[in-house]
Amino acid sequence: MSSNDDRDDLRRVVRTLLERRSTEADVRRLIEDATGYDRDLWAVMADQLGLQGMAVPEAHGGSGFGYEELCVVFEEMGRALLPSPFFATVALATNVLQHSGDEDACKRWLPAIAGGELIATLALGEEDGGWDDTAVRMRAEPDGAGWTLTGAKRFVPAAHVADLLLVAAHTADGLSLFAVEPRDPGCTVEVELTLDLTRPLSRVVLDRVPALLVGSSGQAWDGLRRALRLAAVALAAEQVGGAQRVLEMTVEYAKVRHQFGRPIGSFQAVKHKLADVLVALESARSAAQDAARAAAQGDPEFELAASVAKAVCSDTFTRAAATAIQLHGGIGFTWEHPAQLYYKRARSSEFLLGTPGHHRDLVGRAIGV
Repeated sequence: MSSNDDRDDLRRVVRTLLERRSTEADVRRLIEDATGYDRDLWAVMADQLGLQGMAVPEAHGGSGFGYEELCVVFEEMGRALLPSPFFATVALATNVLQHSGDEDACKRWLPAIAGGELIATLALGEEDGGWDDTAVRMRAEPDGAGWTLTGAKRFVPAAHVADLLLVAAHTADGLSLFAVEPRDPGCTVEVELTLDLTRPLSRVVLDRVPALLVGSSGQAWDGLRRALRLAAVALAAEQVGGAQRVLEMTVEYAKVRHQFGRPIGSFQAVKHKLADVLVALESARSAAQDAARAAAQGDPEFELAASVAKAVCSDTFTRAAATAIQLHGGIGFTWEHPAQLYYKRARSSEFLLGTPGHHRDLVGRAIGV
């Protein structure tokens, strides 16, 4: 376990890198790019900083850091609005593999993920866009010694650049997990038209595509549920970073924008709005940090903390981004201003891994309400 000083050093290193390599101009350039991410930056993150392998055990080529350290990285990436398959690969696929109970699969793919050589993602939801076991309708069919998959998955992060798809489907035994190579015949990946262009989501269509069973047939949900909660904690940290940056941006503007001969930040109504966002942000930060701590320590109430963090941080990021647009006035609504980029990321992230309402329902069930 590293110290707070170590995490502060990590934050400074990652922020310095992203301030140079994920500027607003870089973000705008990458959302116009077919891949949607910077391959050179991806390599730097892996080779020089080891970010892709931070939470991967050393036995599988990673550095074996804890979830608190990883969430520092996600917070800084959210602050910079980094367009990258990092979330899909690290928060989703890596966690899914590590909780699949399949040591051979971990040995096969985790070292390549940790080295930045493999981009992977999870294909779970389908037409209704859900993020739980009830969202899965796809069935796997036995095919000799293996399996084939037919059907469609929706809103799959980074599928258009993935080298590995981890796909949830039913066998006769129940919900199971399969590995698919997206370049196999019968697999089609189509980038969907979505609000947030910084995190492309795809529709994946499978037509009798060969698939390798990961873990045991019918035993996938417990590991998937755990992995999804871990991913929700990473997303909560990312949302905190985005909310922090958008608040800073708005405070800076309120100091220099004048009306009636005074900075608008001197008006009580503006002060109250910014103070309300700050209070909400500090609560969200506490929720995200508590969930990261629970994940790192194996707290038995980790899943409860994860759902609290996802709900609170989703609401806070959206509130901060909406307030930024409002207080920037007319310019805040324009394509040229970065406020709209953060607002679109905030709204998209609300739905990713389950809405705030979905996670409040999970919290309610957990505490018997």
